[in-house]
Amino acid sequence: MVSVLQNVAIDCANAYELARFWSEVTGRPMHPDAEPGDAETEVLLAGGPVLYFNQVPEPKQVKNRLHLCLRPETTRDEEVERLLGLGATFVGDHRNPDGTGWAVLADPEGNEFCVLRSAEERARTEA
Repeated sequence: MVSVLQNVAIDCANAYELARFWSEVTGRPMHPDAEPGDAETEVLLAGGPVLYFNQVPEPKQVKNRLHLCLRPETTRDEEVERLLGLGATFVGDHRNPDGTGWAVLADPEGNEFCVLRSAEERARTEA
């Protein structure tokens, strides 16, 4: 017997607004019943678990122990710029001169995530 991953839960101060940010990041819809002020809501990812946003009273205090890694359809650097325009902040640069590596960003509530190279960029440097 096994367990099926149902969702990735993200504690936050404003469930609706943070879900709206991640909906824009992923290009996937929020739950159809989501409304401003909801204490919990979801972003419905294609073919996988949902991102579940749960409003909690305490603020984020330390580095994430679990984070999301994004593989963009465009280049890594183009995606970093797009996400910064959506409200992300730049946290750390782990990109290398040879094109490998990743960038660490944070969502509007400080939850860190990585932007990896696109499949095309990986194919170019691994060939």
